[in-house]
Amino acid sequence: MSVNANLSSYVDLKPLLNVKKDLGKQIIIGSVAAMMLLLLIGIVGAVNNTIYGGMAFLDWLVLGLAAFMGPYGIYSSIQARKISQIEERVPDFLRDVAEAGRFGMTLAQAIVVASGGKYGRLTPEIRRMAAQIDWGVPATEAIRLFSERMNSILITRISNIIIKASDAGGAVSDVLNMIAHDSRERILDRKERTIAMSTYMVVIYISFAVFLATIFILEATFIPEIKKAGSQLQNNGGVLTGSGVSTVNVLAIGPVTLAFYLAVIVHATGDGIMAGVIQDSRISNGMRHSAIMLAIGFVFMHFFLGA
Repeated sequence: MSVNANLSSYVDLKPLLNVKKDLGKQIIIGSVAAMMLLLLIGIVGAVNNTIYGGMAFLDWLVLGLAAFMGPYGIYSSIQARKISQIEERVPDFLRDVAEAGRFGMTLAQAIVVASGGKYGRLTPEIRRMAAQIDWGVPATEAIRLFSERMNSILITRISNIIIKASDAGGAVSDVLNMIAHDSRERILDRKERTIAMSTYMVVIYISFAVFLATIFILEATFIPEIKKAGSQLQNNGGVLTGSGVSTVNVLAIGPVTLAFYLAVIVHATGDGIMAGVIQDSRISNGMRHSAIMLAIGFVFMHFFLGA
């Protein structure tokens, strides 16, 4: 115990530990708390028939949904981008380890030698593996810990193959070269799919903009004419037609605007989730798009329609 205490006083052991704080869970808890607080404010305002800051209950609902989906969606997208950048450099690292292995180095020695290279965002993880190996951790265990930190399907698959090949013995360098080639092909295929799906994601944003434009046209041209016609009919006591007196219920126009606002909320939430799933098959990415669309809908309803 005293030896470990003395070592820890001179050496920072934190980079060698595989401790990973679940920041995503903390963000979800904070987002849920923020959403519940905003909804509570809206409910209290609706019950007491009061308005906070000029906003009705639906406004607080929009802000609550955005507060719930926005932070985690942004965090998840940042993490996914980081993992994607790391995965793109994994084939280069595997190729360098394979080349070092051809000179008679063991897997552990090859990883330590390759850790001197530059692999972008992968470099800190490679150096952490090398540091773990220097401290006596087996190479296969360091690779396994690396895959757990990354939480990537591709890296987990690569790590499992390397560990099994190392345990079985034989020419690990040949296996590493094959894995590097296969992983590079998979990454290229994923990039092509992402580019192709991005077109459909843009279509979803355009369709949402068209939906907002349709509401604007109805509110700017059709609804005012309905109000005008209803006012004229009320002043004239109704207009006699072939089937009787025709009237227009002007009081129903308010609920129509409310229905438009509800439709904007539903479309923003649903279309955003769909855009994220189409882009990279992740609902968490869709939460980011939903928050963006909710913000656009909120601004549109207040500053363009005066809802």
